[in-house]
Amino acid sequence: MASIVFTTERLIACRWVGAEVEDLLAVYGDADAMRWVGDGIAITREQCEKWLEVTRANYEKHGYGMFALAEKESGKVVGFCGLVHPDGQEEPEVKYAFLRSHWGRGLATEAVLGLINYGCTKHGLSRIIATAAPANVASHRVLLKAGLVHGPLRDNGDGSQTQVFVWQPAPSAA
Repeated sequence: MASIVFTTERLIACRWVGAEVEDLLAVYGDADAMRWVGDGIAITREQCEKWLEVTRANYEKHGYGMFALAEKESGKVVGFCGLVHPDGQEEPEVKYAFLRSHWGRGLATEAVLGLINYGCTKHGLSRIIATAAPANVASHRVLLKAGLVHGPLRDNGDGSQTQVFVWQPAPSAA
């Protein structure tokens, strides 16, 4: 198995090693699953291969990036999560996606909680954001359950808006 980054009760998060193209296509090539991601269009094999290169560069630059999520029980890759800096954004941003067959099982919340803990403990991150379409209520629930709070609505260049969520550690009691 690739380099393990963190584990949760049911998931193992691993760095990408270059063999993830088929797993990426299974998740990000699903048009229905991608309706809330980026421009809402499923990605191609070529885009998956490019994404592997970008992720390797993120590992080198930040020490983190996107990770494959495998079920502990089966060892099968069921999704992806990571901390990224889209378009050079300063703040690290949570991203995640799962095979549709694994939706509704609490895996996304579990992965986001593990990812935030990893970012905070291993990389000293003190503020992490996530974004979701205002109508993507399922992702809103995941992010709120994982301890993020509603932030501002962000205006996009096409006239749409994106809901920002923010995670910061609780202030320590004095």
